[in-house]
Amino acid sequence: MDDYKRKVRELQVERTIKALKKNNMEAEFLPTMEDVLPKVTSLLKPGEKVAVGGSASLEETGVLQALRSGTYEFLDRYKKGLTAEEVQQVFRDSFSADSFLASANAVTEHGELYCTDGNSNRVAAMLFGPKQVILVVSWDKLVPDLGAAVERVKQVAAPANAIRLNADTYCTKNGRCLNPSCSVDNLMALGAGACEHTICANYVVFSHQRVAKRIKVLIVGESFGY
Repeated sequence: MDDYKRKVRELQVERTIKALKKNNMEAEFLPTMEDVLPKVTSLLKPGEKVAVGGSASLEETGVLQALRSGTYEFLDRYKKGLTAEEVQQVFRDSFSADSFLASANAVTEHGELYCTDGNSNRVAAMLFGPKQVILVVSWDKLVPDLGAAVERVKQVAAPANAIRLNADTYCTKNGRCLNPSCSVDNLMALGAGACEHTICANYVVFSHQRVAKRIKVLIVGESFGY
């Protein structure tokens, strides 16, 4: 990316951070992926209980590996050998975590977070429970408004995640959502029953927060995640 394009992106980041702070969320720009791990660990205390939502971003930035270092009481949903019932218990235990780490599917310039989930353990913990929520977000996920956020999920995030999860969905086979365009009728979700095996079960918008600075958004100036 040349300096002129980068400046345009940085101005978008500035607008978004200002709006996030107005919505009672903390927000910070990290220029590179290498800046993520030092920042995340500075927000965590040794020995505290930490959990994560499903996130390719946390894996790509090295956060997951750091959480497995033994420094924290990590509720590792990915631990080898866990049964389906034990994974579900990890999801429930995550509500009592000191810190919950994840990403968002899109962040609007109005300071909103947009997330679409299947099991919805991620959005549930982001909404309530953990004392602190830390989101690691590539600047590729910044969009002008909610309409663009929905488009991004339908065209990029959901198809990529469905393929990664080997899900039997329309988007896995076709590379795009069954209803790729937004309309008054399906701005937030598919029509009832339109996609029988969808991974997009619940759609959540995070706007002005009642608990100031509980949610911390780290916007990173590189491409990663979905």
